[in-house]
Amino acid sequence: MATGGKGSQSSTARPTNRLIYEKSPYLLQHAHNPVDWYPWGQEAFDKAKREDKLIFLSVGYSTCHWCHVMEQESFQNEEIGQILNDNFVCIKVDREERPDVDKVYMAFVQATSSGGGWPMSVWLTPDLKPFVGGTYFPPEDGIYQVGFRTVLLRILEQWKRNKTSLMENSQKILSALLARTDVGARGEEAPPSSKEVMSRCFQQLSESYDEEYGGFSESPKFPTPVNLNFLFSYWALHRSTTEGARALQMALHTLKMMAYGGVHDHIAQGFHRYSTDQRWHVPHFEKMLYDQGQLAAAYAKAFQISGDEFFADIVGDILLYVSRDLSDGSGGFYSAEDADSYPTVQSTEKQEGAFCVWTAEEIRWNLPDPIEGIPEEKTMADVFMHHYGVKEDGNVNPMKDPHNELKGKNVLIVQYSLELTAARFGLQLEQLKTLLAKGKEMLSKARGLRPRPHLDTKMLASWNGLMISGFAQSGAILGKQEYTDRAVRAASFLRHHMFSTVSGKLLRSCYRGQGNAVEKSSIHGFLEDYVFIIQALFDLYEASLNPSWLEWAVQLQHKQDELFWDPKGFAYFSTEAGDPSLLLRMKDDQDGAEPCPNSIAVTNLLRAASYTGHKEWVKKAGQILAAFSERLLKIPVVLPEMARSAAAFHQTLKQVTFWALLLNVKRRGRGNLWHSPASTPQEDS
Repeated sequence: MATGGKGSQSSTARPTNRLIYEKSPYLLQHAHNPVDWYPWGQEAFDKAKREDKLIFLSVGYSTCHWCHVMEQESFQNEEIGQILNDNFVCIKVDREERPDVDKVYMAFVQATSSGGGWPMSVWLTPDLKPFVGGTYFPPEDGIYQVGFRTVLLRILEQWKRNKTSLMENSQKILSALLARTDVGARGEEAPPSSKEVMSRCFQQLSESYDEEYGGFSESPKFPTPVNLNFLFSYWALHRSTTEGARALQMALHTLKMMAYGGVHDHIAQGFHRYSTDQRWHVPHFEKMLYDQGQLAAAYAKAFQISGDEFFADIVGDILLYVSRDLSDGSGGFYSAEDADSYPTVQSTEKQEGAFCVWTAEEIRWNLPDPIEGIPEEKTMADVFMHHYGVKEDGNVNPMKDPHNELKGKNVLIVQYSLELTAARFGLQLEQLKTLLAKGKEMLSKARGLRPRPHLDTKMLASWNGLMISGFAQSGAILGKQEYTDRAVRAASFLRHHMFSTVSGKLLRSCYRGQGNAVEKSSIHGFLEDYVFIIQALFDLYEASLNPSWLEWAVQLQHKQDELFWDPKGFAYFSTEAGDPSLLLRMKDDQDGAEPCPNSIAVTNLLRAASYTGHKEWVKKAGQILAAFSERLLKIPVVLPEMARSAAAFHQTLKQVTFWALLLNVKRRGRGNLWHSPASTPQEDS
């Protein structure tokens, strides 16, 4: 679906609202809407109370396809803007900048509807309590969905007629959410048996595993590196058993099928966010930093275990993309690239995937050279199109293209093995590899002439932490100093721009300002920022042996305990105390596209304890596991990273020692002892 308004590339003067003063790329995208948007803050809250108006809260992020659609259809609509301005206080939130706000109201939407997603649309009473919520709404009524205009008018009518009832119901909803989100242990509960947790998690993953294409669902299909990391750990614990062999096969097969699929950008490297189909073929085209960091580490581990250079090549592919396209000159990493872009420089409407897809004619035009020395008269295009499944009329299933944006287009997918393609055209294997590499290079140059998708230059502490881990672990395992050096640059950026030496606190985000200067936000870091950076600093210390990274990790762990620890229910809250605008102080309870912070916190605490001898951290790790015990025992598949942490808790982690490093202990000639699968702890009995 078109996502940029007509004339969106023109320089025509447009009205602005107060979002023009914000730094978030997502908020700035809405700065020219006719809607009188407010950022999340006291000014908007005071206006709602003073004028006794409902709040319309819209939450999204800058590379969200359906956020763009709703903006074009509804928020750029003058009539809808007038309804909103006259009757509601409208607040726009970047979920990546304010995950605390997003999680509170997403919990409400998920509890009161069939699911959640973005854009998230929630209506609040003047005291910020939700009573109606949803995601994307079309502007007008359709066959299957009520339109946004109708929803606004119905809610407004209810507020006028039944205000007291709505206020009472909103309080009941809040009470139910408080009970629903209460995670904690009682007294001195013991952590669950890691053997039982690991066994059940493996069983549940096995039941959802796609034997043919890998992954753990039919569609949409997400990379979910937490599942792959769990399987690697399960294999390490059971490597002599049938179950262990199956766990490794599941992980390696999934990683290979992802790399072959269209979810992998074969021309410009890196991975798209997810596949809309079972085969990993047609992706949702945005690229997220958190995926690149976690997948780089996962592919590095796959190489370490298997010795298959294919996986090492994919590590290099991911890190090349991040270094080239998601890196700021200051050392930090950008958040994401959009799914939508203009098909040509003359286009006035954006389309999803326009930057990435190809017609057969475009490939023939760009790869016309004949191949000498083979029986048939074939060109580079013939070989390339065969290998990557290109069809004359396009290779995208129309069922995966509801708005006909990809009609006649091709999403590249490895259709045949190198051996089969070489045999088909009578080529030597090395000759084919050279030909395909040259073809990719030529198509990359051609693609570079297209309008690029929007780049979200926001730099988030948490996602930078995940990416530092990706570089540091890859550097250690593959023995590539340049990867470790890149991790050092990013960590130095965080220490300089996103850490206060006075308060000892982290900031949530930084932005690329005028003249490419780094501009800081006023938003303090959340639990995920501390957890992912602490993990990154441990990884970087183990890759570089620079003790300053270990010292900073320990310092941040103390600060995390001070700001987020729940001394009554145990485990860590996602946010600091003291923000009256947050109705709930939550604890994440699910590993998803990113690991649950408490899952990583367990391992961080154990690593910190192993380096410092601070036994209180081991106790805290056990208390977190106890707090999540019921969930771990019943449905560990939603917490695979914490299941791994449970195994680590029950046995001593094998710490990198000075002597091991001195002797340069290696596995397969690359990497240090810490990153060997042998360092995975043994299960408790």
